[in-house]
Amino acid sequence: MYRQKRLSNVTKAYLCCFYKILEIMIEGMTRAELTDSISHNFIVQMIPHHMAAIEMSQNILQYTTFIPLQEIALNIINEQTKSIENMHNVLTNCGKFENSHEDLSTYQKHFTHIIQTMFKQMQNARITNNINKNFMREMIPHHKGAIRMSKNALQYKICTNLVPILNSIIKAQQEGVHKMEMLLCR
Repeated sequence: MYRQKRLSNVTKAYLCCFYKILEIMIEGMTRAELTDSISHNFIVQMIPHHMAAIEMSQNILQYTTFIPLQEIALNIINEQTKSIENMHNVLTNCGKFENSHEDLSTYQKHFTHIIQTMFKQMQNARITNNINKNFMREMIPHHKGAIRMSKNALQYKICTNLVPILNSIIKAQQEGVHKMEMLLCR
């Protein structure tokens, strides 16, 4: 991981909270109780992912004065709060939708690869005293992970109530990635 020789106390406080949130997300996603339903498994593993994005956004809002990033963080909080609510609303019915052992195995293999890549990229994001850029370099792989996880689930027979939620995740996260990449290029 790249680090400057000296990080400000503000950067250290921001990062301390970020890494705690990341650790909780990793534990929540990797220790979720899985069933014979890809739909159920996606939901119980995506909820901790979304919760982490909300908490990471709340963390950056404590420090940033950069209005475009404040808008992105507030948008993440609003969209992912709605998405969590939508997933909770369909969890019981979608959990009844079972998949074959072969599909479950293939789905989970791809899912595990996606999240391990995401975890590594977030843990190893370049750190500087520019907290705004730190957040974007951490959140872009987080969003890209959600896009890939959603596209992975859409390759299988899943609960029809989950499909619009996945499409919404993909659209929102792609827009978020685009906005953050544009800001990083400034």
